[in-house]
Amino acid sequence: MNNTIIYGHRGASKYAPENTFSSYVKAVEMGADGIEIDVHKSKDGYLIVCHDEKVDRTTNGKGFIKDLSLKEIKSLDAGSWFSDKYIGERIPLLEEVLEFVKKENILLNIEIKNGPIFYDKIEEDVINAVKAYDLVEQTIISSFNHYSLAYIKNIAKEFKTGILYIAGMIEPWKYAKEAGASAIHPLFLTINKEIVKECQQNGIMVNPFTVNGEEELKLMKLFNVDGIITDCPDICKRVFDD
Repeated sequence: MNNTIIYGHRGASKYAPENTFSSYVKAVEMGADGIEIDVHKSKDGYLIVCHDEKVDRTTNGKGFIKDLSLKEIKSLDAGSWFSDKYIGERIPLLEEVLEFVKKENILLNIEIKNGPIFYDKIEEDVINAVKAYDLVEQTIISSFNHYSLAYIKNIAKEFKTGILYIAGMIEPWKYAKEAGASAIHPLFLTINKEIVKECQQNGIMVNPFTVNGEEELKLMKLFNVDGIITDCPDICKRVFDD
């Protein structure tokens, strides 16, 4: 039986516009155990689910999220760039995603975007939102900003955190333990079987990103990773259930 957690990266983003409900629903339909999302803050302080600092790539609008109000963000089309089939998709609020996660009873990986643009009190706001929906147990918070993760562990020890990185790190389990993290979220190319084993023996989960190809997924299965962050939950599930 496969115990590896499958996270749909921004949903099932190979098949539907990333970080939209069409993408999240598709991920669940494809058998993902959870979804991975990205969070920024709007000009008026709302938690906005979008990967980039700007809305230009994934909507019909322009500008930085930090300079746009919720009303402006919600007026944007976040689906037509992907396909005419998804015209009218909207950028979600974190609270809307939390509601979906609660309803579907799935897992959630929130990536806090905090740099190169820094958002005041984004850590507290994310923590409070997750607590309000009683989803602490189902949630892991990751970030490339490791100061943010250390701060979260300082103010809310009950939260699981995952250290995102893209370099080949020496003894990442030691670094993770020093930062109080529960997991590492490495670029999948930077790990091997020994790193995974050492991490797990030290109580650190290994959830690599973004693993999409069948051969790469087979390799991660061989490494016995704890979780996979993938654009293709269907391929991932097929490989890991095989």
